[in-house]
Amino acid sequence: MNATLSQALFADLVFNEEGEGAKVVYIGGEAHYAVPDGDFLRHVEASYVDRQIVEQIQERTVAMSDLVIEGIIQMLGQEDLFTRASIEHAIRNMDRILEPGVVDVDEFRTALWMTGFRVTVNVHGEVVHLEMPGWEGNE
Repeated sequence: MNATLSQALFADLVFNEEGEGAKVVYIGGEAHYAVPDGDFLRHVEASYVDRQIVEQIQERTVAMSDLVIEGIIQMLGQEDLFTRASIEHAIRNMDRILEPGVVDVDEFRTALWMTGFRVTVNVHGEVVHLEMPGWEGNE
């Protein structure tokens, strides 16, 4: 992929309210989700949708940060002050995943897809439902 093109962080994970997948298209080098709307496609900047998704994930993670931190520490098997501080820092700065090159986008998407992660947007690109299996309070 050309490095000058923006990327849609949640490609293949975004759907309209009828369950139809929103394809990623590029307009002027900018990634857009093409959200099906009947016989039409509504093009919404991917950065607009992606930012909403990351904000909602971050809100949920912060709301239950103690539980998330303990789970990660147990998974890593490292309970020390530095590990805890590192995880807390990562949660507070989760929005950095929107910056180019911070995460491997393909691996990130694959990991989310494998968990059953799914986003529903309306035709204006507003997130109406974020499905994160295993997280209480899916909205």
